[in-house]
Amino acid sequence: MRTPARYDQRVSQIIICGAGVVGLTTAMLLARDGHHVTVLERDPEGPPASADEAWVGWRRRGVPHFRQPHNLLPRYRAIVEHELPEVFAALLEAGATWVDLLAQLPPTLTDRAARPDDARFRYATARRPVIEYAHARIAAQTARVDIRRGVKVEGLLVEAGRGGLPQVTGVRSSVGELRADLVVDAMGRFSPFADWLAATGCRAPSTSSQECAFVYYTRYFRGPRLPAALAPTVSPIGTFLILTMPGDNSTWSVTLWAPASDRPLREFRRAAIFERVVRACPLHAHWLDGEPVSGVEVMGSILDRYRRFVVDGEPVATGFAAVGDAAACTNPSAGRGISIGVLHALGLRDLLRSAPNDPRDVALRWDAITEGDIAPWYWCQLAADQHRLEQIDAVREGRAEAVTTVLPLPPRYEAAARAMPYDADVFRAALETVACLALPDEVFGRPGLWAKVEATARTPTPLPGPSRSQLLALLN
Repeated sequence: MRTPARYDQRVSQIIICGAGVVGLTTAMLLARDGHHVTVLERDPEGPPASADEAWVGWRRRGVPHFRQPHNLLPRYRAIVEHELPEVFAALLEAGATWVDLLAQLPPTLTDRAARPDDARFRYATARRPVIEYAHARIAAQTARVDIRRGVKVEGLLVEAGRGGLPQVTGVRSSVGELRADLVVDAMGRFSPFADWLAATGCRAPSTSSQECAFVYYTRYFRGPRLPAALAPTVSPIGTFLILTMPGDNSTWSVTLWAPASDRPLREFRRAAIFERVVRACPLHAHWLDGEPVSGVEVMGSILDRYRRFVVDGEPVATGFAAVGDAAACTNPSAGRGISIGVLHALGLRDLLRSAPNDPRDVALRWDAITEGDIAPWYWCQLAADQHRLEQIDAVREGRAEAVTTVLPLPPRYEAAARAMPYDADVFRAALETVACLALPDEVFGRPGLWAKVEATARTPTPLPGPSRSQLLALLN
């Protein structure tokens, strides 16, 4: 039996702004605990009748990266398969592809024995439209969830709360004022929530932000079967990277990924150049051997941002919570966004199960959950991106031979990436961080593990592909 809702000692009326994957997941988790949830989504078009139609015709203008690669990592599976099994079943029914991170052990690993908990590295993934289709279909059938599409949230209703703190009591929308006990911001990386708070006289949240220094060029393919993985999912090739990811229904994506400052590589947006460059990479060329089902999709100008709504020990306002990308977002190269967002949603569900009557205390507890469970992933990603960018710059300027960073880890853990092909325990430990199962500090702080890293780390052999001069020749 599920624990009944206790927020403010009654069943809450909750408004969630945004019907993306994280918003809908939050809605279902809270509704199944007894809350009444209204989801407001500005895009008018609901999910189509099938997964194929979701890819071909669903227009989600409020999600600029709707047709860019997404990944559902093992942390997502561990949460959703347990908490929302109908959603996971709908995802599989829609054609999601099972992936096992241990399926392609590097040939350098001599210890190939299975471990009792290896199943934790399995997950199912799909293209973003299909992922959202599965979530939207089940959310629409969930009791106490009311999804209102075509409703634009335009601002917040704020009143004086306990102790003089501003209290969010609802939203202003295109259909009028709507009241709630709690307002959840699930509007993603472009959320205007901070501006709306400021417009009512609230203090500004503490914000850390910078523009991501990378641009992504992606093309989708379909074939009778998925290509074999002959190289890491993220493969550095000189001054660019290749990202290869399975989708659903025998589809997959290939992404060329380069620094935004490298102007010549903007030619990757041209389909002929895109194909020429991938064909020049021996371990990746076969990923083009399928039917293209898209052009080259370009994504840039991505904002890395972390917002903290407690400043100098006090909430800027009470009565609201930002989840997922609305609180913390980074570039999508590690594929962690949905998994971390779902983890955040689960934290909100658990907080409301034990929330006290004091709205200030609720806000402080939510800040502590975000700081403890979500913020470390943000800072980890920023450190890894900066280190990778510095290495690419060094290769481009002739100061280094190759990029050695292949995992989304801060530079202090780079040795782990160089040791994982040679030690089975280090290999699994590194995969835990990739899979969002545990943070790097937790994993590599385990007794004896870093000694294994230091004993086995080696200088990596660069992956085959064009040199800088060869790459520039391919672009002409």
